[in-house]
Amino acid sequence: MADQKDMSVFDSGDVNPYNKFFTGISYLKMLSTEQVPVGNVTFEPGCRNHWHIHHATQGGGQILLVTAGRGWYQEWGKPAQALKPGDVVNIPANVKH
Repeated sequence: MADQKDMSVFDSGDVNPYNKFFTGISYLKMLSTEQVPVGNVTFEPGCRNHWHIHHATQGGGQILLVTAGRGWYQEWGKPAQALKPGDVVNIPANVKH
């Protein structure tokens, strides 16, 4: 089986400097840092984010674009959703996930 980091259309980048907010190891490659920051995050098997919120009074939130592998997304108090390549998850601001 191919290494997870080799399956994405984007370079996996370096070890994520925000790994303290994860259980396991992830990698971050910023694709854009102007106007709208866009980052490619690659998760090693078993890695997951801690519960968190993207706070904003207008705009904000997060969009997940699944480009490779399989994973899970869950909002606080709701069932987990299986993710596969091609899935898009729009997470509004101020939603714990």
